[in-house]
Amino acid sequence: MPLTVGTAGHIDHGKTWLVRALTGKDTDRLPEEQRRGISIDLGYAPLELPGGGRLSLVDVPGHERLVRTMVAGATGIDLFLLVLDAGEGARPQTHEHLAILRLLEIERGVVAVTKADAVDDETLELALDEAHELVRAEAVAVSAKTGAGLDELRAALARAAEGATPKRTERATRLWVDRSFSLRGIGTVVTGTLWSGSIGEGDELRLEPAGRRVRVRSVQVHDREVARAEAGQRVAVSLPGLERREVRRGDALVAPGAYPVSYRLDVALDELEPIRDGTRLLAHLGTAHVSTRVVRAGERWAQLRLASPVVAARGDHVIVRGETTLGGGVVLDPSPPRHRDPRRMVLIESGDVAATVHAPVLTDSLRHLLDGEPEGLRHAGPWAFSQAWLAELERALREQLAGADPLDPGVPVPAERWASDVVPLLPLERRGSKLYLPGAVASLGAREEEASALERELAGAGTRATKVGEDPLARHLEATGRLVRLGDGYAIGVDAYKSAKNLLLAECGSAGEITLARFRDLAGTGRRDAQLLLERFDADGLTRRVGDRRVLRRAARDATRSPS
Repeated sequence: MPLTVGTAGHIDHGKTWLVRALTGKDTDRLPEEQRRGISIDLGYAPLELPGGGRLSLVDVPGHERLVRTMVAGATGIDLFLLVLDAGEGARPQTHEHLAILRLLEIERGVVAVTKADAVDDETLELALDEAHELVRAEAVAVSAKTGAGLDELRAALARAAEGATPKRTERATRLWVDRSFSLRGIGTVVTGTLWSGSIGEGDELRLEPAGRRVRVRSVQVHDREVARAEAGQRVAVSLPGLERREVRRGDALVAPGAYPVSYRLDVALDELEPIRDGTRLLAHLGTAHVSTRVVRAGERWAQLRLASPVVAARGDHVIVRGETTLGGGVVLDPSPPRHRDPRRMVLIESGDVAATVHAPVLTDSLRHLLDGEPEGLRHAGPWAFSQAWLAELERALREQLAGADPLDPGVPVPAERWASDVVPLLPLERRGSKLYLPGAVASLGAREEEASALERELAGAGTRATKVGEDPLARHLEATGRLVRLGDGYAIGVDAYKSAKNLLLAECGSAGEITLARFRDLAGTGRRDAQLLLERFDADGLTRRVGDRRVLRRAARDATRSPS
């Protein structure tokens, strides 16, 4: 089972020397590291265990100014190898590194009490006692110089690994980048500990937070090419078409769409020192470190407002630092709303995500809060929402329908994106762009007297058009065959329309055509009204315009012919 072990401990306590003795590999690869004799960057090596097992080993710097680099290496490990100088005992970075391990919930590991050959037996015994007081883990006295205790240390690491499991292997692919470089003939290569999922040749991934699509050319695990790397392994990934300057430590290779990129994180906070509301600090997540403002949402919760975006998932660990490590937290929501809501944080922390959802949200937006499908929610297409919200929507629409105009007893379909998926769940009828109560029909209601008066006015006007505007009453009377609407908000009575139509048919039947002037004279009306009527005949499919004349369409001609 792939596991990664990381060193921890104060500067000059022998971490890199111990790694070299255990693995045969010098992890201080930079010229400056070799010149100064201290670790500056992260180092990596495979560690063979008794019985044929293997661990990936990450060696971290111990200098107080390089704690951010230590955190970048520690966030991806499953086991710790705490290094304690037998002669010096615990020092400031010993304690800070231990605090970081606790905040990251890295609980399994081994303590190596180094330089055992340089102290007497009593001092060594005191150092071993101190190791047991510092952390609940097996402690082994070793000497990288003489090789004493190395086999015992490998055996102790093998025992610690027996009960450990890689983190979140069930999640989609995510690899935090801790190094990037270019190789002739290969191009850009990124390395990191694979947090979850797997990576293989030909995979299409995204480099976040830049949102750049990339394709995997090849994959190596500790300099050996593999078909597919699994979670928990140290991985080198070749990415053709990507420039070296386009990727840096803190970026992440992820499965497309699997993880949100956010400027805010809701976290459950575990503090070593009090952190005031509004304090500006440094947040470490994965291999990224970002300036942040801590916005308190209660004694145990905070929202981190980040200066630049990060890729995150529920359950990720965050370290918060100022001049020293002040605290850490577990991400509750990597894409939260802007406002601080302690009640919502409590519900998400307890796993009751459904209780935080009311109005529709895209189901995909909940994936980072859940290990499986959301429970306790209604679904419609890609949307998730509460049953209570659906009931509220129905009540609100029924209230609107109760106050709708009887002439058109419908209300507009909601304009929101979810409408096409959610509306079919409601016990209402959709007719075009409106919703109606089942079986609802238009009626005049209190406007019957007004309708009769309008009909009398139209009858008296004959073929002279009467202004009716866009009043729903006119539309209703037309729909029920009690008037005919013309353009520009005018109307005439049904009998007048039929009379004008017969005049038109008779003239076109005998002359083959009709002009506006001729129709005006036949109908005994003004030019405007004649024009409105002719345009209505055109719209009804009765006539078509040819220059300044109109002729009957074929269907109208056929209908006017007398049977032979």
